[in-house]
Amino acid sequence: MGNKGVMSQQTKDKLAHDLGFGEKVEDGDWSDVTTGEVGSMVREAIKRGEQAMAEEAKFNGQAHQNAE
Repeated sequence: MGNKGVMSQQTKDKLAHDLGFGEKVEDGDWSDVTTGEVGSMVREAIKRGEQAMAEEAKFNGQAHQNAE
């Protein structure tokens, strides 16, 4: 059984760049990333996920109201 991971590599790379340490991981080596930077990535991923869920819920609510 393979370990698929929670986030895609593309998502991790984008978060790293957005948070200002993308140059550390451009070669695929994450060994220079600090635990603080990883923590920042996790917090940002959660924040973005929550925002996406809120936007989807808002959209679904509006779509539901328009269906009535």
